[in-house]
Amino acid sequence: MIRCLLVLLAAAACAPAAAQGGWPARPVRIVVAYPPGGGIDVMARQIAEKLTAAWGQPVVVENRPGANTIVATDAVAKSAPDGYTVLMTTDATFSINPHLYAKLPFDTQKDFIPVTMLVLLQQLLVANSNLPFNNLEELIKAAKAKPGSINYASYGSGSQPHLSGEMLKYKAGIDLVHVPYKGISLAVPAVMAGEVQLTFAGIASSTAPLKSGRIKPIAIGGTKRSPLFPEVPTFAELGYPEVETHAWFGLFLPAGSPKEAVTRLYQGVKRVVDEPEFRQKQLVDRGYEPVGSSPEAFLEYIKTDRENRGRAVKISGAKAE
Repeated sequence: MIRCLLVLLAAAACAPAAAQGGWPARPVRIVVAYPPGGGIDVMARQIAEKLTAAWGQPVVVENRPGANTIVATDAVAKSAPDGYTVLMTTDATFSINPHLYAKLPFDTQKDFIPVTMLVLLQQLLVANSNLPFNNLEELIKAAKAKPGSINYASYGSGSQPHLSGEMLKYKAGIDLVHVPYKGISLAVPAVMAGEVQLTFAGIASSTAPLKSGRIKPIAIGGTKRSPLFPEVPTFAELGYPEVETHAWFGLFLPAGSPKEAVTRLYQGVKRVVDEPEFRQKQLVDRGYEPVGSSPEAFLEYIKTDRENRGRAVKISGAKAE
């Protein structure tokens, strides 16, 4: 009886330690598919800081930009499926690239587990302030009056602005000239300088020049107007719901990662996204639409998004550069 009691006491003493010994038991690495300093990188570091405090384990961010997110995605796909290497990327990786590239070094549908969509970002169609048109109807009228006289900037063939611009051309029956730039940070300044007339830009990157009057809004994507720009109509309400301008940020783990890692990562990030102060100041006030979707809901969203982007890529004729 004494021996049995000692065994039970030892088991009871070990129970709390066992409960605390699950994932994560060591540092977690978030691989961001973009350079330091951008919106997705800033968000990754904010989330990593909060998860570190919540889990008592370091969560570190590693930037692996290159090849339209392929460098980072390939690195995570080939990492050990133990839950300790996380990919943070955008819709370009899972919705657009499979249609742009004849062959990728990974299978986006088989090599990853979607964990959660963090945020949606709707982009604005903006124009140089000196142009004579002030809304979508006037823009379309001007484009039809002089085909090929209006151009728009993007950050490369197959980028979100390129696909949005080509879909607008297709649905409105107009001729706009595509002018690709080498980076997302160059398009809005090009419109301000008058090098090009239009571009599709995220709210975060266009708020300051919009408020200063250096560019003007034409329309915005999504099904509802932005609370930051309630006066700007959506493409959907203007009769062009097919012009999708959105992007999203999401987290992924390599296929085969433990279910516990998927669940705890999702729950931890969901708590961060739902935290009232973080949600308002770091997301809503910066033009992001908070989501925090479940792994199952995120997977279904990606399937639909991939199909829609496939149609846009086909219409645009975009090819990987």
